[in-house]
Amino acid sequence: MDIIVASGNKGKIREIEKYLPSFQIIPFKDILGDITIIEDGLSFKENATIKLKAIQEALVKINYKNSYIIIADDSGISVPLLDNTPGIYSARYAGVNATDKQNNQKLISTLKEKHITQTDAFYTACIAIYYQNTIFTTHGWMHGTVILEEKGSNGFGYDPMFIPNGFDKTLGELSYDIKKSLSHRTKALDLAFKYILPFSSKI
Repeated sequence: MDIIVASGNKGKIREIEKYLPSFQIIPFKDILGDITIIEDGLSFKENATIKLKAIQEALVKINYKNSYIIIADDSGISVPLLDNTPGIYSARYAGVNATDKQNNQKLISTLKEKHITQTDAFYTACIAIYYQNTIFTTHGWMHGTVILEEKGSNGFGYDPMFIPNGFDKTLGELSYDIKKSLSHRTKALDLAFKYILPFSSKI
């Protein structure tokens, strides 16, 4: 059973690989090459589903023969004091093709402009799964605080400026095992595979 990830984000792919260490995780580009997917949904669920359907349709077009599950993820950070932005625009907060550093610096600058030194924030992950001709979605959340500096080199995205509730270090400073136990993406994947497991002896 191939597990195809509908993402080009290396950080997300690494997390899914670590979540499913017994399986070969295949980024969609390894099969389909570069294809353009326009994420114009208004929610994490809509964008995850858009990506999932685009990859599934592309696999059908090339008559992909292997049995497969497709995993699509849309996730981001929301700051309530900023009207829950960046939200679904987290990956392109500082512009299309922005780096993690550029997105982080824009969020820091925005908070500074509003004289906010730290504030509540939360991560959302929507996992969309294609399995046995069915699409379903799950969600996971992680709550904490954003600060005005980057600390640590672990993780990706906004992790170096996000302190999860109950901790005094950023996700960039915490170990992978701790992050995995807290992760919004892990929570969403746990729900997804609780659904899949009873129906498959191969997973």
